Amino acid sequence: MSGTTDYLESLNPEQRRAVEHGAIGPGPSAPLLVIAGAGSGKTNTLAHRVAHLIVNGADPRRILLMTFSRRAASEMTKRVERIARKVMGDNAGVITDALAWTGTFHGIGARLLREYSDQIGLDPSFTIHDREDSADLMNLTRHDLGFSKTESRFPTKGTCLAIYSRCVNAETPIEQIVGASFPWCSGWTAELKELFAAYVEAKQRQNVLDYDDLLLSWAQTMNDPELADEIGGRFDHVLVDEYQDTNRLQSSILCSLKSSGHGLTVVGDDAQSIYSFRAATVRNILDFPDQFAPRASIITLDRNYRSTQAILAAANGVIDLARERFTKNLWTDRMLGMKPRLVAVRDEVDQARCIVERVLENRESGSLLKQQAVLFRTSSHSGPLEIELVRRNIPFVKFGGLKFLDAAHIKDMLALLRFVENPRDRVAGFRLMHLIPGVGPISAQRALDYMTNEASPIAALADAPIPPRAGEAWKAFTAVIADLHRSNWPADVERARLWYEPHLERTHEDADTRRADLIQLEQIASGYPSRERFLTELTLDPPDATSDQAGIPLLDEDYLILSTIHSAKGQEWRSVFVLNVVDGCLPSDLGTGTTAEIEEERRLLYVAMTRAKDDLHLLVPQRFFTHGQHAQGDRHVYASRTRFIPDRLLGLFEKTTWPLAAADAAVRPPASQKPRIDVRARMRGMWR
Repeated sequence: MSGTTDYLESLNPEQRRAVEHGAIGPGPSAPLLVIAGAGSGKTNTLAHRVAHLIVNGADPRRILLMTFSRRAASEMTKRVERIARKVMGDNAGVITDALAWTGTFHGIGARLLREYSDQIGLDPSFTIHDREDSADLMNLTRHDLGFSKTESRFPTKGTCLAIYSRCVNAETPIEQIVGASFPWCSGWTAELKELFAAYVEAKQRQNVLDYDDLLLSWAQTMNDPELADEIGGRFDHVLVDEYQDTNRLQSSILCSLKSSGHGLTVVGDDAQSIYSFRAATVRNILDFPDQFAPRASIITLDRNYRSTQAILAAANGVIDLARERFTKNLWTDRMLGMKPRLVAVRDEVDQARCIVERVLENRESGSLLKQQAVLFRTSSHSGPLEIELVRRNIPFVKFGGLKFLDAAHIKDMLALLRFVENPRDRVAGFRLMHLIPGVGPISAQRALDYMTNEASPIAALADAPIPPRAGEAWKAFTAVIADLHRSNWPADVERARLWYEPHLERTHEDADTRRADLIQLEQIASGYPSRERFLTELTLDPPDATSDQAGIPLLDEDYLILSTIHSAKGQEWRSVFVLNVVDGCLPSDLGTGTTAEIEEERRLLYVAMTRAKDDLHLLVPQRFFTHGQHAQGDRHVYASRTRFIPDRLLGLFEKTTWPLAAADAAVRPPASQKPRIDVRARMRGMWR
């Protein structure tokens, strides 16, 4: 046992209570729930708790620590060793090496299934399919059953796997999953059940488990009381990070491991539960204390080490209106700082210009671009901003999906406009012709060759032999090319979209989501005087595309961060801008069907606000373009500030408009005549 607790001196009182809970005593501690607010030092607290248990005699071989990524598990182990080393010296490394049961739910599950394979009917030599392998096997099964040749479109392999996965992880019948999350598949429920049964049989014949099987098989193993007691008895302490992000299957596993709750610690924040689309449920953390008798202890970490008090006051105000939550009001010693700003802008175009102006002002004041972030509810919301950033030569990295201009459906639309503008663009033509059913590489090549040496390529295309299997689809293609060639800008973009939409629906399961991007592109195009100008501006050399998994290409380059709110969780920046803080966007129109959905949308705004350290701007466009969500169809709508910031909270914000004054705006030249800022010169100046 340790003779000193100096290594705990850096902790605040609540953190220390969480670390010391039940660490010294004759048996495992009573169950503990640590509600760790945003920026409250959660990871540091959990690492100290593990180290404190070891320092006070706990056997590291009997500690199970589960995180949500291998990287997080590795970092946690390193932290534990650094903390323990302060007391145990060089022996700490040897002891923490024995902390072998640290990893993700799926990784721990795989180890246990191999160990107990002979008792649960598994061949220990089973292999594990990743998501791509699983989708391919699902597709083979789908094809064997004849579902790939149905008259109406059967769900793709990716959609089938997503439905299967959601059913497994949410422990919910397929009818409910399809009705709530995949309504376009509602006519295929019986076939999907048949497919999933055949998919399971195929996996078993091939002795493979997929990603979801690692949890499902573990949970089914724990349904046997003797095995549950044996596996649970291997661990004196079970600790789980990010508990608000667990699904029902993971909760079932945990409660089977420690049915009494003794030795069980879970850490999380109900206010940051935002991953229901991955089958995570906030009920796990809300209901945790009452699953045990006596009730689990609750320790709240509410001291924030990230944001100013003004930002925290506003965030507290937003989340305080939640229907159900653990009471927690974040506070900090950082009393200086401006209130978050609610910035009213005319529309999404002005929103983009406002953000660029503020970002550059911050940079001139000493903030690097990478210390600033723009957050948004849905990836398509950043389209106008990305166009403005490209136009102004401001580098950026986007997390949470491809950049707007790199998405396949946007590239298809731009290829159509480019081909009309320049019919000798074979790359654009080849891409377009591949969209047409019955047109393969050889047919496309023949048509392009036919056009090559003609004085009027568009006329030649109309006269070209129709590919044998293309029929009416080819005639529709040549007709739209001829129509667009006559040019009626910007109405041409709508005409192009109407031709493309049937191909979008045929090739993409998430056609409705992608259609939102096409509408956004149409609105962007309306701000340009000609097709040539539009295409020229949009094909300026953009920075490399990145996604959640992509690395940053140049580590020493400065760049602005663009991110969905989901991808921003766990991150922090000096300045944060949140797009479209209006009803219809936050909350999303698609996220207001139930009270639970609305409450998750509220938590999304809270997560976005608590990413900011010093400076927070919430942008409120006075109008934005909406589509397909109203009886009137596509239209401009006048926006109202998000319902999550009602009038009674306005005192927590500074209300401003952009531009700051009407007189200011009157003396400014039109946007198309404004002098261009030489951002390249400014960027070069950083390194001199």
